[in-house]
Amino acid sequence: MTVDGQNADTESGESRWDSAAPVRVLIADDHPVMSTALRTYVDSTSGMRCVGEARNGDEAVRMCAERSPHVVIMDLHMPTMDGIAATKAIRAEFAEVAVLAVTTFSTERYVIPALRAGAGGYIVKDAEPEEIIQAIREVHEGLAPFSPAVAHQLMVSVKNDPSQLRSALARFPEAPSIPERELQCLQLLAKGCSNAEIASQMMVSEATVKVYMGRLMKRLEVRDRVQLLIRATELGVVDPSLNCPRRPPQH
Repeated sequence: MTVDGQNADTESGESRWDSAAPVRVLIADDHPVMSTALRTYVDSTSGMRCVGEARNGDEAVRMCAERSPHVVIMDLHMPTMDGIAATKAIRAEFAEVAVLAVTTFSTERYVIPALRAGAGGYIVKDAEPEEIIQAIREVHEGLAPFSPAVAHQLMVSVKNDPSQLRSALARFPEAPSIPERELQCLQLLAKGCSNAEIASQMMVSEATVKVYMGRLMKRLEVRDRVQLLIRATELGVVDPSLNCPRRPPQH
């Protein structure tokens, strides 16, 4: 499979998913029953291993230094330090660690603060085990999807934050040049499309979409889809006023 004359597998070679080594997962949840269930899901999945359980945000940050996880499953409501603050601290100190936020509800008011703090994706607490495992894989890859409504509200929240916009513009005085096909991919991401939907809309394979995503992340110096959307909004490459928070029709 080639993209723009290059091998897609080679281009996506920066993927964090290495089948030869298990994905190390740290669970941060103050409810023992939930934490035990998550650990069971992880440890019973080939290619994954739970490396610890934290009962509050402070412990989660400390255990990131001690256990070197690839992914932290982060409950947002914990004592001592909540999940939002812990996510922000982990992403600031351990940029290579991905955070999967666990929320009681999937509404934007619960999800947006976690994504703004640096979470690469989110799941609801009552998700099925296979959905949780898939979310871990996707956030590990930097490719966790989010709904059109969440994508729209995330963009609006970034657009309304002058300090964040000033910081981004100081880092990127000029918006990076983005080829047409990658820009099309980015615009569909801003509409909340999954990789499969982007592939359908662009009439390419999902592997090609991953290549485009990888290139975009490299251009804008981010590690996941969430940060990609945030950075693109900061730089004015995409605009929430141009995106309707509805899922595009599938063909």
